[in-house]
Amino acid sequence: MIDLRSDTVTRPTEAMRAAMAAAEVGDDVYGEDPTVRALEERVAGLFGHQAALFTPTGSLANVLAVAAVVAPGQEVLCEARAHIARAELGAHGAVSGLTMRTWSHPRGQVDLAVVDELFAPDLGPYFVRTAALSVENTHNFAGGAVVPLADLQALRAYADERAVAVHLDGARIWNAHVATGTPLADYGAVADVLAVCLSKGLGAPAGSLVLGSADQVAEARVRRKRLGAGMRQVGILAAAGLHALDHHVERLADDHAHARLLAEACGADPAAVDTNIVTFDRSDAPVFVARAREAGVLIGAVGARTIRLVTHLDVSRDDAERAAKVLASL
Repeated sequence: MIDLRSDTVTRPTEAMRAAMAAAEVGDDVYGEDPTVRALEERVAGLFGHQAALFTPTGSLANVLAVAAVVAPGQEVLCEARAHIARAELGAHGAVSGLTMRTWSHPRGQVDLAVVDELFAPDLGPYFVRTAALSVENTHNFAGGAVVPLADLQALRAYADERAVAVHLDGARIWNAHVATGTPLADYGAVADVLAVCLSKGLGAPAGSLVLGSADQVAEARVRRKRLGAGMRQVGILAAAGLHALDHHVERLADDHAHARLLAEACGADPAAVDTNIVTFDRSDAPVFVARAREAGVLIGAVGARTIRLVTHLDVSRDDAERAAKVLASL
């Protein structure tokens, strides 16, 4: 089977497994795991932030990051199909007590004119106040679309003028970095807090990080423990992340090329594929998914009529070409 359901399905490479087995470990709740500390310091440095916190999942990283800048009863604005709005099971409201309003864009982009219409200043104890603006880069449900740096910088300037925060969901920021050549530090500079993931395109078995100021990350550490996500000898996982940063970033360009190949086979516009995700519409999406499975290709439906394909570390050029032939024939 060729698995194109998600880039979360990758298995650790033999070299990554060796790095995990050799990892020096300690008790991370006590702050004594040297491999975790090394990962946190490295990632914080890459994005130009003061500190970072290792978390088991991207959803938790986003919850902690948003909670660092949005208090209970305040709101965050984001695009309607953002991961924090659609794919984290309402955790931000259920756990952090915040509210959310959204704008809509077919490519998941920032529309500052619409954001400005939604924005709610502090009007005293009568209305919910906008505390943060959130953007996802790349945007998962918009087909892995990249949000241009210039648009992020404009959002940052808009937020600064109104004294509100910017949260960046950078689960696949590595893909945006490779696709555009934008330095990671430039992405980091537009956000007060951000979350980045190691277990998608980079191929680690688990792990994400929250990035922000030293104070924000210290508070996130408390919240992480409160939510039952304090981890012990987790340097084994952190070592996988360090290995991924050393070996799996630049190769993301291969995934992007494979995605464009698949897009063409499925009748989608390859030029509209920014990174490693392809989406296209089928009125019979569930049936099409089942037929593809029977033919040896696992794909996913992310809506009643929308198919999604995701390339990743475990999909070779040969795999992509064989999957393209199967999908084209269907």
